[in-house]
Amino acid sequence: MSSLRFSIDAREGMARAGTLTTLHGEIQTPAFVPVGTKADVKGILPSVLTSLGAQVVLANTYHLYLQPGEEIVKQAGGLATFMDWKGPTMTDSGGFQVFSLGAAFGRTITKIAKGEELPREQGVSVFDQEVQSQHGQLAIIDDQGVTFTSHLDGSLHRFTPERSVEIQHALGADMFFAFDECTAPTEPYEYQKEAMERTHRWAQRSLKAHRQNIEASRTQAIFGIVQGGRHADLRKESAKEIASLGFDGFGIGGSFSKEDMQGALQAAIPELPDEFPRHFLGIGEPGDILTGIAEGMDLFDCVAATRIGRHGSIYTKRGPIHLKGEKYKNDFGLLDPETPVPGMEGFTRAYVAHQLRAGEMLGGILCSMHNLGFIIQLVDGARVAIREGRFAAYRENFTRNYYS
Repeated sequence: MSSLRFSIDAREGMARAGTLTTLHGEIQTPAFVPVGTKADVKGILPSVLTSLGAQVVLANTYHLYLQPGEEIVKQAGGLATFMDWKGPTMTDSGGFQVFSLGAAFGRTITKIAKGEELPREQGVSVFDQEVQSQHGQLAIIDDQGVTFTSHLDGSLHRFTPERSVEIQHALGADMFFAFDECTAPTEPYEYQKEAMERTHRWAQRSLKAHRQNIEASRTQAIFGIVQGGRHADLRKESAKEIASLGFDGFGIGGSFSKEDMQGALQAAIPELPDEFPRHFLGIGEPGDILTGIAEGMDLFDCVAATRIGRHGSIYTKRGPIHLKGEKYKNDFGLLDPETPVPGMEGFTRAYVAHQLRAGEMLGGILCSMHNLGFIIQLVDGARVAIREGRFAAYRENFTRNYYS
């Protein structure tokens, strides 16, 4: 077994506050995990991440495999040393690329669908534009793995559960995920079930490959991923199966409608052992994070904070605002007076709006810094509230103001 240790220190309903101990430091949970896709959180220095309160970062296996290659990262001393990050690290499995390169490629679909059904053809969102610009157009999924083209040069590559684990061993993160298939939310029930069963087989193979590496088993923890789309029966079945395999922690994958998210959690979580950490993959919208915490999730990661920041939007307690709007050109108020973020104290909305309109990179960096600080403070506040027995009121107050 790995060196990972998890203890639950306080509870309020299903919500829980705990301590996750890794070889490279402790993580107080619940915690938000900034995404450092290519061993960097876009535009944010590691020292700034620390000042914002980040406890752990997550990097992308697919991207680091293609560039610079996992062997370079290994030679550097592992992910944390390579990026000069002083705390714990995580890596995903590359499984999301099965989703973004395969069945979902070219559609306006993210991990979380909005509404009961999304049409296959409609306007392309900012997220999808980024996915399409980053990735090649070929991904062929079979029971053994996925074959795909590199978005860098069109070369052909293949991931299997064993190869994903091998790459993640080289990257050396404290925690990593088993290889899975994350389907599009709109796939029919029959395909969701097929993909779930394939994920279960891949989970067994991932776990076997990890346990066969004795040194990695001692220093790295592997999380199994629950799938099943928006269907409660599949989520329950998947959670029961993944829980039986002997993982060090558990991830709940995306691929459900926003309206079904709570139901998916309620179906899965009772089947997972209480004493292990739970990670909600790809979840970063403030209300969704609080829903996840209320249902018993411990860790959350998402690119949304920096992605919307680069496009000029920031979170506030009164809801998100887009600083490229005309009314902010002469707004000399603080960026967000209700949520002071370290390093952002002197910047006004007018100044950041100017940077964004002028196409200066600082504008996107400042918005990204603010958004990361906002989300980290939101989750930190939830953790304190759980410990003090007032999380329900904390969540209700935030939700009322944010969505009013």
